[in-house]
Amino acid sequence: MKESNSVGLDTIVELSIRRGILFPTASIYGSLSGFFDWGPIGVEIRKNVLDSWWDYFVRSRDDIVGIHGSIITHPRVWEASGHIDEFIDILIECTKCKSRYRADHLLEDYGVRIEQLNIDMINKLIKEKNVTCPKCGGDLGEAKPFNLMFETFVGPQKDKSSVAYLRPETAQLIFINFKNVMLSARMKIPFGVAQIGKVFRNEISPRNFIFRVREFEQMEIEYFVNPKELNNCPYFDSIEEYKFMLLPAERQGEGSDEALEIKAADAVEMGYIKYTWHAYWIIESLKWLESLGINMKNIRVREHTKSELSHYAVQTFDIEYNFPFLGWKEIVGIANRGDFDLRRHSEYSKTNMTVIDDHGERYIPHVIEPSFGLERVVLTIITDSYRVIEGRTVLSLKPKIAPFKVGVYPLLKRKEFIQKSMEVYSMLKTRFLNVFYDESGSIGKRYARADEIGVPLGVTIDHQTLEDNTVTIRFRDTREQIRVHIDKLIEKIQTLLS
Repeated sequence: MKESNSVGLDTIVELSIRRGILFPTASIYGSLSGFFDWGPIGVEIRKNVLDSWWDYFVRSRDDIVGIHGSIITHPRVWEASGHIDEFIDILIECTKCKSRYRADHLLEDYGVRIEQLNIDMINKLIKEKNVTCPKCGGDLGEAKPFNLMFETFVGPQKDKSSVAYLRPETAQLIFINFKNVMLSARMKIPFGVAQIGKVFRNEISPRNFIFRVREFEQMEIEYFVNPKELNNCPYFDSIEEYKFMLLPAERQGEGSDEALEIKAADAVEMGYIKYTWHAYWIIESLKWLESLGINMKNIRVREHTKSELSHYAVQTFDIEYNFPFLGWKEIVGIANRGDFDLRRHSEYSKTNMTVIDDHGERYIPHVIEPSFGLERVVLTIITDSYRVIEGRTVLSLKPKIAPFKVGVYPLLKRKEFIQKSMEVYSMLKTRFLNVFYDESGSIGKRYARADEIGVPLGVTIDHQTLEDNTVTIRFRDTREQIRVHIDKLIEKIQTLLS
């Protein structure tokens, strides 16, 4: 069977819009850059990914609980976290047409990668590389800092006293509720707090469809550990033999972009990952991505170099996917944030964030943070599952991610076929919920529509069904078919889906 899975971004965008996965928001008004609406198919995929994440990291564990924090919180939170001073990108403007760009993105287009946002260095490189405005070819002005937080006002007075911010991350809502959660849920260190929610970043130049947007959804865990126990993860034995591709900072410093295959235990022993707790959460993040059906040959773990580390980070690793249209790009970040956040909130709020250990000693917990962007994960899933098999488009989605598990089709649009099909549809709908019925157009076109949105199984009611009460089950990727008696259909589909 001839198969290809190389795909361009334009193809992904076209498929997403045509089949109701994602739409540019307010397209009838020309849309708004960096904002998207989930369509009928996309909203099901989105929900399945979120449920999978929550089940894997929260419901299946005893050491993690969840919260759902406010989108707007006290502005002092963002002072303490460093976002007001540190959460910036470098803006550059065309002197001719006044178009604005993110400076490091412009330089990337000229083959120059910037790890540290240094304004003087960026101005120097813009001149050396003779970078001009992509729209009109005009000269570019001086680079300047631009804070990415969206400002708003709370209350009737629109002045400095009422300024607030849409949250640029979910993490801080966990940190400021650390003591509340620990006491109310009776949690004991080590433990984690998980959260799924919308965040907002006023990106200078959102691009590449849903890869870089201004409103997106984060799935984050802040896992609190006694700093003396960072290298004593009790779960490490379960993942120490796991092999993955790692690109350490020292290799990047030597000019190499070649990752090495390594076991988790060796990555810690050789000093590439400083602590077993950090290694554990890197591997758990990889295992969840693998459970979604993502091809791990397209995945690597890259360590941040010293120059690109965030102001709060002790050590950070990105899980990157090799997009055919973007190259290696981050889809998950796992950071060792140390005690930065709890210490800062303790200082700014005058609240005691310390914990007492079994020996009566007080300490501020350190934090390991696995942070997932929903939109980037979904883009990865769609890209990785996209196939052209003998001329037909197929999304080879894992059943748990697919928007529908089963499609039901009458072979012909005649009363006896439709009546029997509706009986089968109602039976399957009661058991599997995510089932759809389609009688429009030829049977071939109906199969094709289902293949494009990743429906793994199709049940067809044909002439033989009316004779012996058997139906065909069609497999999405291979187009193979088997016959099953209706009395055994639910059991068979359950087996195939699992």
